[in-house]
Amino acid sequence: MARDPLIGLVGKPSAGKSTMLNSLTDASSKVGRFTTIDPQRAIGYLQIPCACARHGVSDRCKPNYGSCVDGVRSVPIELLDVAGLVPGAHEGKGLGNKFLDDLRHADALIHVVDASGTVDAEGKETRGYDPSVDIAWLRGEIVAWIKGNLWEKWGSIKRRHIAVKATPVETLQNQFSGYGSTAKVVARALDRLCVKEPLEEWDEAMVDRVVEAFTDEKFPTVIALNKIDHPDADKNISKIAKMQDPNTIVLCSAISEVFLRKMAKQRYVKYTEGSEFVDTRDDLVEQGDADGGGLRELDEKNRNRIENLKDMVLYRFGSTGVVQVLSRAAELLGLVPVFPVRNTATFSSGASESKAVFRDCVLVKKGATVGDVARKVMGDAPIAYVEGIGGTRVSEDDVVAVGKHDILSFKVGK
Repeated sequence: MARDPLIGLVGKPSAGKSTMLNSLTDASSKVGRFTTIDPQRAIGYLQIPCACARHGVSDRCKPNYGSCVDGVRSVPIELLDVAGLVPGAHEGKGLGNKFLDDLRHADALIHVVDASGTVDAEGKETRGYDPSVDIAWLRGEIVAWIKGNLWEKWGSIKRRHIAVKATPVETLQNQFSGYGSTAKVVARALDRLCVKEPLEEWDEAMVDRVVEAFTDEKFPTVIALNKIDHPDADKNISKIAKMQDPNTIVLCSAISEVFLRKMAKQRYVKYTEGSEFVDTRDDLVEQGDADGGGLRELDEKNRNRIENLKDMVLYRFGSTGVVQVLSRAAELLGLVPVFPVRNTATFSSGASESKAVFRDCVLVKKGATVGDVARKVMGDAPIAYVEGIGGTRVSEDDVVAVGKHDILSFKVGK
């Protein structure tokens, strides 16, 4: 049965991983240097356009998990936060081996990078550090870890490959399955390189290339440039932007997001996660709301902090970037939201609240078929047939995509 997508949260100590986790989950992870020792799993919330908006029933959309506000749905997605990585992890330095072992089943990574340059490679306070170095060595550590495991037994791998007359994909998948890989991932890595040489003729340089391609396919990575409100961040962001694919970079301030959510919960501000706008009581009074939206009065310290946050983060960058970090990871994975319903005409699930629609939503990887979704949702239950919109039957071989075979009803029976 297909498992749920898992997003790994990685980075060196003190880069802001715990704060990022808090901002993605509203969890209460302890924040501080070297505090994340054991891997912890948490539930983040990915914002997606909900099918209810497409069909004009947003007023009746009541998810069993997460929420849906005006057609924007927050779908639970699992996150893995692991111990801070330091250079030499693949050699066992720091918590390196544990870090890499914990990471092996992640489908994508969010690399939290301290864009301020105030933390060195080992997480110690400094000034003027070049954070672009962190991006290179994190990927390098993962590549070295996989390469080390592969190359030490390369001779026996080649002999078995020849003996059983396997394909390169079959042989490599046997070695890479421990990283949560699939044959499709291995095939895409080899296609990326246009490999033509027989595997038994590969030298160490070719193995290096294959491992690097596999790493990029297995662990697509979002670079979350954190602490963008620091005065030293601009020059570092400019440098990194010239070196990396812009589609993999998100500018963010996790601590700002945590603060805004806290103030919103305490009714000091009006704020929607991922938005560029935050309103205080005074703002709403100026806009004509005599009651100020029922918000509480801010003290001078927090009023100044809100104004500075608006100027340094929201107005400059359009948001704190935190919601966008998770959205970008989902884009790299090509995740597709699918809405299982009991009735494809009314979109109900047959629950006690008969008028409620689109109660459930599951996330599947790009290329998933209707049959894959059926197994994910229904497990081993026998499926007689599957209905799509309008009660039309769809094939289990049909690929799901946004707006196509993404609203399904599974009919149980032989």
